[in-house]
Order: sequence, then C-alpha cells, then structure tokens
Amino acid sequence: MTTNEVAPATRIPERRWPMAVAVVAVIVLQVITPHEGRLKYWWVFPVLEAAALGAMVFRDPGRIDRRTRAARRATIVLIVLLTIGTFGGLYVLILDIVDKAYADVEPTALLGRGAALWVTNVVVFSLWFWELDRGGAAERAAGSEIPPSFGFPEDAMPELAPTGWIPRYPDYLYLSFTNATAFSPTDTLPVRTWAKMAMMIESVISLVTAVLVIARAINVLPG
Repeated sequence: MTTNEVAPATRIPERRWPMAVAVVAVIVLQVITPHEGRLKYWWVFPVLEAAALGAMVFRDPGRIDRRTRAARRATIVLIVLLTIGTFGGLYVLILDIVDKAYADVEPTALLGRGAALWVTNVVVFSLWFWELDRGGAAERAAGSEIPPSFGFPEDAMPELAPTGWIPRYPDYLYLSFTNATAFSPTDTLPVRTWAKMAMMIESVISLVTAVLVIARAINVLPG
C-alpha cells in the first residue's frame, strides 16, 4: 500500500507549531544578529514576518486543515518575505566582505551574520518544499491527487512507515538541512523540475555563505 492509497480519513492533519517555531527562530536570529555595515532598516523584515506569521496562524490555527486560498496566500506571503530577507542578507554579506570601504566592520559581526544566514537559508527552503510539495499541508492531509515533488523513503518503503503517513514539516526541514550540508540529495529525491532547481539554489547559497564565512575566518586569524 502506498501513501496515495491510504484513505484520507486516516490522515491526521499536521500541527502548525513546528513550522511556526522555525519561523520564530529565524525572526529571533534576525533581531539578535549584529547589524553593522550596510544593514539599514533591518527591523522592517522581522516586523513584517511576525505580522504575516500572526495572520497565518489566525486564519488556520491548530492543525493545518483549511484548503482555502486565503490561508495559502498568507503562507506564501510569509515565505516570500523570508526569501527576500535571505537573498538581501546574502547580498549585503558579500558586499561587506569584498568591499574595502566596509573593511572596518567587525569580523565577529560578519561571521555571526554569515552563520545566521546559513540557518535562515535552511529554514526558508524547508518552508518552500513544505508548502509546494503535493499542494501544501492541507492538500496532503485531504489526500489530494496533486503529484508529489519529492520521493521520500516512506514512499518507497510504505511497510516501514506508520499507517496514514504523510510528509510533515520536520521531514522537509531535514531534507533542507541535508541538502544544505551535503550540497546534494540524500535519502529524499526531487522528482519535479521546480524541486530540483530549488535544491540547486539552496545548495549554491549554502556554499557561497560557507565559503565567505571560512574565508573571513582565515583572514582574521593571527599570522
């Protein structure tokens, strides 16, 4: 029996709090990360993201089971804000490291921002995977016929998965983390083009961030 063959009634919609905790962690990182250099008006994104998260939870609290455009639109807005913040943070980090005009920025500030950016990258892409695969959490719980974008081990070996198993946010967080660290798929494979391109972009951001942080660390080591 495969995941798609399980009766929708046996699928329990996932809870909202795991992804909400991940978003809150990103917001906290944005607040506590050093803001020296080009980071002006940095507070705008945490405020907007917190507002979007509040609106999303208000529309569909508890378990994610509302298959409405409004609920999904709120989720997409939140992820877009997080994505813009991630790309903006990467751009600023690159400029602050390579531009000699900002050579006086504290190395610890740049290293802290680089580490925070790497974590944010993992969370942001996990949210994209989670929201777009099989139509999102509500569609997966309802047994939608939308084809999967990722092949999980549980899909290939349903006898090892719990009855009514469907991928939930922690599964996508693990997928995003392993892709960011290994720069390639591990136990979960992308089977649609958008998923492959998204994983490629995440790997590039992770690699660039790691290279920048390592290069800066080597540069500040005493000779």
